[in-house]
Amino acid sequence: MDIDRRQFHALGLGSLFGATPDSNSKVLRFGWWGGAGRHEVTLKAIALFEQQNPGVKVKAEYMGFNGYLERLTTQIAGGSEADVMQINWAWLAMFSKHGNGFTDLDKYRSLLSLDQFSAEDLQSGRVQGKLNALPTAYTARVMLWNQATFDRAGLPLPKTWDDLFAAGPIFKARLGDMAYPLDGELYDMILLSQAYVQQKYGTPYVDPLEARVAMSNEAVAEWVQTYLRLVQNHVATPLSLRTSLGGAEKPTEQQQEWVVGNWAGNFTWDSVIPLRAATLNKEQKLVLGDFPMLPGSKVSGMFGRPTMMLAMGRNCKQPELAARFINFLLTDPQAAAILGKTRGVPAARVPLDLLVQSKRLPPMELAAHQQISAQRIAGRVPVPAPLFEHARLHKFMREVFETIAYGKTSEREAVRRLVDDGNALLKRIK
Repeated sequence: MDIDRRQFHALGLGSLFGATPDSNSKVLRFGWWGGAGRHEVTLKAIALFEQQNPGVKVKAEYMGFNGYLERLTTQIAGGSEADVMQINWAWLAMFSKHGNGFTDLDKYRSLLSLDQFSAEDLQSGRVQGKLNALPTAYTARVMLWNQATFDRAGLPLPKTWDDLFAAGPIFKARLGDMAYPLDGELYDMILLSQAYVQQKYGTPYVDPLEARVAMSNEAVAEWVQTYLRLVQNHVATPLSLRTSLGGAEKPTEQQQEWVVGNWAGNFTWDSVIPLRAATLNKEQKLVLGDFPMLPGSKVSGMFGRPTMMLAMGRNCKQPELAARFINFLLTDPQAAAILGKTRGVPAARVPLDLLVQSKRLPPMELAAHQQISAQRIAGRVPVPAPLFEHARLHKFMREVFETIAYGKTSEREAVRRLVDDGNALLKRIK
């Protein structure tokens, strides 16, 4: 059966369809993941690049996120990866432990507008001194609150940690057992608890420079205790409750209790603000909150990193063309007008300025970006260890905190595992 290109796109098979380039064409492969919206605008940007560069054909290889990492892993192992690829920041630690997993972009810096990126953003793409990737955007954790729910509870929005912890019992007493100041998946609560401990002790769980646990035993113990405090004091929705309501990892915006305003807050990426706001009923009002800080803290613990990055395959046969294409996607004004914030709020200066000037960045998202930028400029959001988001360490932390959540281990044993087993695992995956 014949099928045209539009039908392929509608079926999500666009990456399998493409015109066969003539023998004089320069072909560049570009792989990425995303949804229909990202695919659509990226294809438009590719068409513009091809128009500006006669004789160049960009082969689009795109799909949803599920399965992308597995495909990329197989391609890299076999030396058949795309010339340019979209990657997660944490994958640098998986695919380029010594900086040789991707092409060093410093070799082509004359073709890249590196001056549009901050020194910190450039550093986030370096491995062993080699520029392995450039960030499309930067994201960090912020506090979102439902103003209407706090009004019903007769409480102001939390500004401090004490405010947050005190809100739990009041919510329960005034709004009922199903009302919580905060909702989140297990990882959200792990990160929020780490933020408190990082502010108090000055260190995250994983050392950013060495493959070791940076927290002392005392700090790890408080990490566990802070998580338990959030759950046991009725501040955050318990893991068991989320599981009973359709899945522990079900996104907040899909939870009915969030939609109607019983769950009144979320510690989440600024990039998902539109998702969290989209499902609230008309009686609710989502607002950006202050990030709680302990007095005298030098770091915020808000946790920030590149949303995703663009890298050049180490086997790329046309590196100059690939570098120009990366630069086009990340810094070109015309490309920026097409791509908008489909890969996050742009890290490069010109696309960001255009997004703000054209009012394509909604007020709450702009306010969140400014809040994060202020913390970064003040030096309170250090670049985390890439190993912290390594798939194996992520799984390990979740397993430990799940045992804590369900009361299947003691605090002492949880601390021992997070320290001793955590150190052993970090040494294996470094």
